[in-house]
Amino acid sequence: MPELPEVEVVRAGLERHVVGATVEAVEVLHPRPVRRDHRGSTGFVAALVGRRIEAVRRRGKYFWIALDNGDALLGHLGMSGQMLLHEPGAPDERHLRVRFALSTAEARALEMRFVDQRMFGGLAVSTGGAELPTEIVHIARDPIDPDFDDAEFVRRARWRTSAIKRLLLDQGLISGVGNIYADEALWRARLHGERPGDRLTGPVLRELLGHVRDVMGEALAQGGTSFDALYVNVNGESGYFDRSLDAYGQEGEPCRRCGTPIRRVAFMNRSSYFCPRCQRPPRRR
Repeated sequence: MPELPEVEVVRAGLERHVVGATVEAVEVLHPRPVRRDHRGSTGFVAALVGRRIEAVRRRGKYFWIALDNGDALLGHLGMSGQMLLHEPGAPDERHLRVRFALSTAEARALEMRFVDQRMFGGLAVSTGGAELPTEIVHIARDPIDPDFDDAEFVRRARWRTSAIKRLLLDQGLISGVGNIYADEALWRARLHGERPGDRLTGPVLRELLGHVRDVMGEALAQGGTSFDALYVNVNGESGYFDRSLDAYGQEGEPCRRCGTPIRRVAFMNRSSYFCPRCQRPPRRR
């Protein structure tokens, strides 16, 4: 599933091209991507046509397009969603679900397309949600947000007995971190993902936050992590951070620090990757 860097790459791409544009028409080609909008497909279209785009914002893995009437188009990419920009007349993608016809501030026609093969992602109009949609107020700030509170994260994490990897994936505690970047940050911090939060010191947790930010910053600089054609920016281009991964997906490969083969274990219906020598498992309580 796309994580913060992948969603931020999409947000930044939309911001560069669609701010100031007016929504001239909307075509819902499949109802499932707008299933969370209580208006239904017809109401979804009516709420957007004629609106001007004021900004493109993000909280964790959600992004939203702020509109001139105070509403917002809220989106989540799910496992395979893409927001693509095209000149009108470009061939339709096989899994095109929603098409937006835009007129840019320069009066140039532009199409914004929501493409989603597996359709776990979705779009909805959030009433009055231009600053922060009510649907995602429970989502915590992310570690690259300038208003993220490091001290509060440390305090809350140290009160929890949950494993530190589970805490990194808790979107109510810290948003935007997913399986890939959690494994990468834990490898850099030399921490096993099963270490309980209440057994970690404040300095250790602050160091881990630094590694989370470093990993995400490097991924952003490389356009995110793309394992297949599903993870792309608004121009359909893949990111290249997968070539820099030290732990995630590296089962059997030698650890770049010590040479020990990277190990994979099952984790929450997914996988965790770690170095058994550099990241010692915790002792049982």
